[in-house]
Amino acid sequence: MTRSSPDGAGESSVAGGPVGGAGSAGEVWSLPGDRELFDREFSRWLPESILDAHVHVFEKGCLPAGFRFAAENCYTRFGGEHTLEQCLSAAACLLPGRRFGMLSFGTPHAAVDREAAARYTGSTVDNRTRFGLALVAPEDDASALADRVRRHGLVGLKPYRNYVSGLAPEAVRIPDMLTPVQLEMADGLGLAITLHIPKAARLADADNQRDLVALCRTYPRIQVIVAHIGRAYWLSNVVGHLDGPASCPNLWLDTAMVNHAGVLEYAFRHFPRERILFGSDAPIAWLRGKSVEVNGQYAYLMGEPYRIGSSIYDADHVVSFTYFYYEMLRAVKEAALRVGWGAGDLEGFFHGHAERLLGSVARGLYGGS
Repeated sequence: MTRSSPDGAGESSVAGGPVGGAGSAGEVWSLPGDRELFDREFSRWLPESILDAHVHVFEKGCLPAGFRFAAENCYTRFGGEHTLEQCLSAAACLLPGRRFGMLSFGTPHAAVDREAAARYTGSTVDNRTRFGLALVAPEDDASALADRVRRHGLVGLKPYRNYVSGLAPEAVRIPDMLTPVQLEMADGLGLAITLHIPKAARLADADNQRDLVALCRTYPRIQVIVAHIGRAYWLSNVVGHLDGPASCPNLWLDTAMVNHAGVLEYAFRHFPRERILFGSDAPIAWLRGKSVEVNGQYAYLMGEPYRIGSSIYDADHVVSFTYFYYEMLRAVKEAALRVGWGAGDLEGFFHGHAERLLGSVARGLYGGS
């Protein structure tokens, strides 16, 4: 097994290959078995088109001059940025023979320049196979925000808990993340909003349950995409908590970083399948590791020495890891088999539903057929 050095580069050329922003495309397969794994497990199963509904793209210019991520930050692994070129190169290597589209937005780091992030995201979109969202904080003027979205050809907004000032992190609720004036603007334009819900209990939190339903019913033209199935990475966190969201026709789920087949199966059985979107959280998904449920909790088992939430790094290299992206595909495949999904269901999940949703929002904003 290839070992990672303390700085994460290791003997593998992945860190310096296309995922890291240099080298030839083939270098991403430098560890034995990567391409063989794809051919064996996914080649005949995965649809020809993928629209990944949760991708971070940004360049260093979106952050202050001289800014550096901490050594253990996952973005350090990719040279402090994740550009369109890096993303497409990695996708071409990890998903050979597939057409790759995405819904993207910048890094949520508090130091990011939100206008610069929107400008960069806008430079990557075509509103056919690549769509983008603008990062938003409650302090952003609603009319200026609407102008930012339209000027850069974006289809919506991406708020984050850490953009809320004046409240302790665990005190933040969904209504604190966007102001009523911002929401009225978004409703008027029919924007999409990808929502990373707050609070430690996540989807299971009673406030979140009420706030999600209230948001969708108060602003019915906003298309609310709940990221990571409400950050429900372990089974007890999703069971019994999808009924309210499922009742809202303008609420969608993305499956980013969920590689728990039981969670996915529950969502596939208890939420309208036509409103579930595949997402990955790339570039985190390009890292090697797997999230696991432990005693009613979850943790990321990491094959590389970078921190993403509740990380446990295999410093002794006991386990040979593949990419989080592949672990997500494995979980989807198992869950889809359990619920009896056919080729049409998979095509909808991997690209059709997102194309319908995001294409509709784009046409409402910019016209076209």
